[in-house]
Amino acid sequence: MVTTSSADTATSDAPDLFQSESEALEKARAIRADAGADAQRYRHALGELIGHYERLMRETRRLIGRSDRAEREMHALTQQLQYRATHDALTDVLNRSAVIERASKALRTDCAVMVLLDIDEFKKVNDDYGHPAGDTVILGIVDCLRRIVGSKGIIGRVGGEEFTVVLPGYELEEALALAETMRASIENHVFGAPVTRRITSSFGVSANSLGTSFDTAYGLADAALYKAKRSGRNRVEFTGGECVPRDAHEG
Repeated sequence: MVTTSSADTATSDAPDLFQSESEALEKARAIRADAGADAQRYRHALGELIGHYERLMRETRRLIGRSDRAEREMHALTQQLQYRATHDALTDVLNRSAVIERASKALRTDCAVMVLLDIDEFKKVNDDYGHPAGDTVILGIVDCLRRIVGSKGIIGRVGGEEFTVVLPGYELEEALALAETMRASIENHVFGAPVTRRITSSFGVSANSLGTSFDTAYGLADAALYKAKRSGRNRVEFTGGECVPRDAHEG
């Protein structure tokens, strides 16, 4: 006794998408095998085959076009998801996990200066003007950082009002000067209504040799930031060692 599986039944019941093409092909084969077939029958069979072939070509092109569009859309979606996974939703700078990854990679290949900054008395901004105004302040500070740092460093938002700037290969004096420029830029920035008070930030800087872990570099910068807060805010403080670029060692 021969049994038929449900899968076989489903396959046999499924419509043949190429039934008309198959019938035209079988008809052409029969005419070709008929030694007595005349030219008219040959032309008719050939015409049917040409028509079906042209239809298949059109359908193939259409399907390939759809497939290409779907592939492009999937690629764009993948890039968008990757971007969202590594960037802060409000500011479009790197998020905490991406900063850790990028900074760790930088420290594995060269020395790096880590700059940690925190908006002074940011809670008062939210309390006095509301959270939308607080978001505007955050965006304004990120604009200041971008103008000064540009492509020279890695900018990330690691907390609500806390940011990290990683400067690979920077010497300490140069990095401290850049941090002071950031601090002054934020202090002098006009944030606009409804924020009427001056906004300042405190900075902690650590210089880290090649091979330093992210946790160590961040911990040193955080200690310096805490010192800046205790010393009156709106200032740059430093703790840590020296950042001697790899090129200097090689020279």
